[in-house]
Amino acid sequence: MHHSRLSTFVIDCKVEDFEAATRFWSAALGRAMKPADPDSPTYRELEAKPEEPSLLIQQVEHESRIHLDIESDDLDAEVERLEALGAKRIAYVKRWWVMEAPTGQRFCVVRPQRGPLEGRANVWDGEGR
Repeated sequence: MHHSRLSTFVIDCKVEDFEAATRFWSAALGRAMKPADPDSPTYRELEAKPEEPSLLIQQVEHESRIHLDIESDDLDAEVERLEALGAKRIAYVKRWWVMEAPTGQRFCVVRPQRGPLEGRANVWDGEGR
């Protein structure tokens, strides 16, 4: 048995002025920018309420788009569950999987980002339910 839930909306920005892009999305969404993390210069987080998915701005080389992250306490089990539904693995990056839905959208499967999942997420048995 494992747990998973929607974790983060990631706004991928193919831009030279990443700070300007972050300021735009902060103002557009009415969410304050959290302080930059010097260890992750291509990411900026916007404030979100505890019950809401996280909002992340990411500087990228591919075309701008929005993707989502699904967090799970068992990465392998969640990736296998999603593959059984028709998704496919694209790449393993650092600590997460980039996946593609059967409908063509890319998304990531990540380790828990917002604390423990038990009691606050979907519960899946070995059958994917």
